[in-house]
Amino acid sequence: MSKKLYIIPTPVGNLEDITHRALRLLKEVDLLLAEDTRTSGHLLKHFGIERKMQSFHQHNEHAMTAKVLEYFQLHNTIGLVSDAGTPGISDPAFLLVRACIENGIEVECLPGATAFVPALVQSGLPSDSFVFEGFLPHKKGRQKKLQSLVEETRTIVFYESPYRVEKALEEFLTYFGADRKVAVCREISKLYHETVRGTVSEVLTHFREKGVKGEIVIVLEGCKTEKKKEDKYAS
Repeated sequence: MSKKLYIIPTPVGNLEDITHRALRLLKEVDLLLAEDTRTSGHLLKHFGIERKMQSFHQHNEHAMTAKVLEYFQLHNTIGLVSDAGTPGISDPAFLLVRACIENGIEVECLPGATAFVPALVQSGLPSDSFVFEGFLPHKKGRQKKLQSLVEETRTIVFYESPYRVEKALEEFLTYFGADRKVAVCREISKLYHETVRGTVSEVLTHFREKGVKGEIVIVLEGCKTEKKKEDKYAS
């Protein structure tokens, strides 16, 4: 039997968002790797699945990648889950996927939950062409990254901590302007899901007044071509 690594998406909010195939594989794989075994343990318990897990997260992924290759000498199928969403999207997976491919181990990623797709689609901003930036650097390289996106014409998608949303929007004011359209989506698919749309200035005012809670996806309008030309000729 051929060896295979399954990348298994798990719900970002509502537990009903998991697929039948994901549930089957969570039961069937020979070994399950989890970003946080406690978090994944709650998910498994909800669906009546009992199994042992090995932790696989950003702080041990280099060492664990080598160990997983050894595990494949004993197991035919290994599954990887993150705390929520699809592993590899702002969560560990890349190093393991690359190592498996280099060692002739088949890799299959199941379709399933990820936070930025529903946020992008329901933002009301163009979704035919976009760039996913994930989390901005906290300190070093943050300004450089923002500056590099000033003339990006595609819709831009970010992940952000609720504790840094106001800071991010304030920086957007500086780099992208008060009138650039933005949608801030929080708690996607959860009970208190909310999408706040408007200009950067309007959305910043909203969160300054209301505060911010929950997991956040920010969808920012790209630079309009006409605006780029105006700025170029004005300089």
